[in-house]
Amino acid sequence: MDDELTILALYGLWVALTLLAQSTGALSQLGMGYVLSARDDPRELTGIAGRLERALNNSVVALALFAPPILILAVRDAFDANSLLAAQVFLAARVAYVPLYALGIIGLRTLVWLAGFAATVVLYFLAL
Repeated sequence: MDDELTILALYGLWVALTLLAQSTGALSQLGMGYVLSARDDPRELTGIAGRLERALNNSVVALALFAPPILILAVRDAFDANSLLAAQVFLAARVAYVPLYALGIIGLRTLVWLAGFAATVVLYFLAL
């Protein structure tokens, strides 16, 4: 498997781990009764649990944006050193983003987000 596809799979696993962390935070904050209910009365998560929820939502969007250029490059057999570097920057930035968001480190979190987004944009240009 090409390294870029491996990075895509690794990021998918990272999003799954983020989901587990977010679910654990929600469970501890809302309780088992609410988590197992129909959740007809929505409750807002606060603190780390709320930040993990927002980081998870952002991570899912990032995955949806990252996957298409990687798959296009794979179909075209067009991976090169630039696509590998962009994918590596994306993965490193996105893995750093979640704990930075969860811990409320805002300035650095934004810079890390920008690095991941820029890497995604580079991948789209490479896929054209």
